[in-house]
Amino acid sequence: MPRESTTSKRSLNPELASYINSVKNDFSHIPQDRKEELDKITGYIQKQVDAGQPVQLTYICTHNSRRSHFGQIWAAAAAAYYDVPKVKTFSGGTETSAFNERAVAACERAGFDITKTSEGKNPVYNVSYASDTEPLKAFSKKYDDSSNPQNNFCAIMTCSQADKACPAVKGATARVAVPYDDPKQFDGTSQETAKYDERCKQIATETFYVFSKVKF
Repeated sequence: MPRESTTSKRSLNPELASYINSVKNDFSHIPQDRKEELDKITGYIQKQVDAGQPVQLTYICTHNSRRSHFGQIWAAAAAAYYDVPKVKTFSGGTETSAFNERAVAACERAGFDITKTSEGKNPVYNVSYASDTEPLKAFSKKYDDSSNPQNNFCAIMTCSQADKACPAVKGATARVAVPYDDPKQFDGTSQETAKYDERCKQIATETFYVFSKVKF
């Protein structure tokens, strides 16, 4: 059975805490075959925790603009919520673009505090889920960027295109494919906001499911 948060060491943003409560109610809606893939991520995390080793998760999609950022950000929040130790989360793409402003807005609607700290084609954002933690630094980069781990990490493939392009990820000790539909196809349509929110919540739900099953 998924476990509950055991501590309140970190002061989660109030709006985000409410969002997380709704996410936890959706675990039962995850299809069984999907859970089997997600359980592989839990298995990697559990192995590292049992060994007292760092847990490094790198979420990879094509442009590191939407789904991989959702994964990185939600994994950091889930690790904090469930107090899973030594977790560090990262993201990258097979190529570089920018953290898409529509994805940024979806994260803000979910309750993250986000501040743009630079301008240009690939701006840097500080993403905060709690008042007493250092914010995540979010920007688009290749998955093998020097700011990401070069070995001893789990590569989580969040899009089918990146999954096909990278059948093996150098340095990864585990690789799991959990592709998500790209909300990009709804850019500029009346469904844009709803579809970005839908994808954001799906990734949040599945990521919290993963961390809820870690035992220590």
